[in-house]
Amino acid sequence: MAELRKAQQRRRRYRVGAVAAVLVILAGVAVFLTSRGGGSKKTPVATATSTTVASSTTSAATQSTVASLPTAKAVPGGTLKTATTCPTPTSPRITTFKAAPPNCLVAGKSYVATFVTNEGNVVVALNTTKTPETANNFIVLAGYHFYDGTAMFRTDTSIGIIQGGSPATQSDADPGPGYTIKDEGSGYKYAVGDLVMARTSAANSAGAQYFFCVTTACANLNSQGTYVVFGTTSSGLNVLQKILALNVTDAAGDSGPSQLVTVKSVTITES
Repeated sequence: MAELRKAQQRRRRYRVGAVAAVLVILAGVAVFLTSRGGGSKKTPVATATSTTVASSTTSAATQSTVASLPTAKAVPGGTLKTATTCPTPTSPRITTFKAAPPNCLVAGKSYVATFVTNEGNVVVALNTTKTPETANNFIVLAGYHFYDGTAMFRTDTSIGIIQGGSPATQSDADPGPGYTIKDEGSGYKYAVGDLVMARTSAANSAGAQYFFCVTTACANLNSQGTYVVFGTTSSGLNVLQKILALNVTDAAGDSGPSQLVTVKSVTITES
């Protein structure tokens, strides 16, 4: 009987010890998992918004951060209170119009736009076949010196673009030329070198702002496909790449070039 009691006591001690060991192991596992969970939480990628070109939710490479982006002064211009006429070589600078321009394209002619910037020149062949109204609008605005002195105020590496065309505010909040134009189609696919009209999320809301597709990240806009492509860069892509490389983000989350990039003039060549 004495031996039996000793055996029972040994079994009880073993069970207590085993339970204690299991509790210690479970506590250790809980601590380990808790410590790992605290370090593995992923911060959602913030997406910038714009009244002209919505930013993609695709995560971009880490960019430099600054307190604020450089700002350009507004470029004053005149107001055309009568119906818009086709510009001439002596047309004054006009930034506000009463109505959209008439058709100023000559049948059978080709049109090229040359952007002279403080970073170099960019030459674009305008598509007057697929997008005649959009190309015509840009040509007329350029003929009235609308774009002269304007800043390329926005860069966005997540969608690979450079945006400009806002003399009144030098920002995407610009009121535009005083009118909007109709969208010419939809379902666009965006490629490196494309010159594209910016617009709001509303249909037929483009006016004067534009953007260049600089990298393949511009294809992130393919799911929208509503921004009208009206030109293709024929030379100066390296200039655009240099400008996009200046991209920084400010404290508010807006992105743009770290130094002022100015379009000195946009000239149109007809041939």
